[in-house]
Amino acid sequence: QVQLVESGGGLVQAGGSLRLSCAASGSIFSINTLGWYRRAPGKKRELVATITTNGRTNYADSVKGRFTISRDTVKTTVSLQMNNLKPEDTAVYYCLARDSDYTDFWGQGTQVTVSS
Repeated sequence: QVQLVESGGGLVQAGGSLRLSCAASGSIFSINTLGWYRRAPGKKRELVATITTNGRTNYADSVKGRFTISRDTVKTTVSLQMNNLKPEDTAVYYCLARDSDYTDFWGQGTQVTVSS
C-alpha cells in the first residue's frame, strides 16, 4: 500500500501561481509513476501530468507550457508548479502513485480555485 498526502491548494487570481506537493509513504519502493489528476465540477477526472522514475513526463495539452511536474526521488515527493492559472483550472487536484503492477493509489485531493 502507498499513502499520499497532498498540500498547497488554495485560491488565486487568474494569472497567478500555485505549487502543489504530494508526499508518498508506505511501499514506496514499488512506485514507478507519480502524477496529478484533477476533477472540475460536473466533469470526469482528467490527467494533468505524470512523471516516471527515469524522469519522463507527460502533460495534458491544456497545461503544457504553464505547469511543470517534478519529482524528488529521495523523499518520494512529487510537485506541480502551476503558473499563469486560468479559471478553467479550477478543480480538485489528486495525487497519483502507480506501482509496477499498474495499481493506482490516490491522495485525498486538494482544492484549487482560480478567480477571474
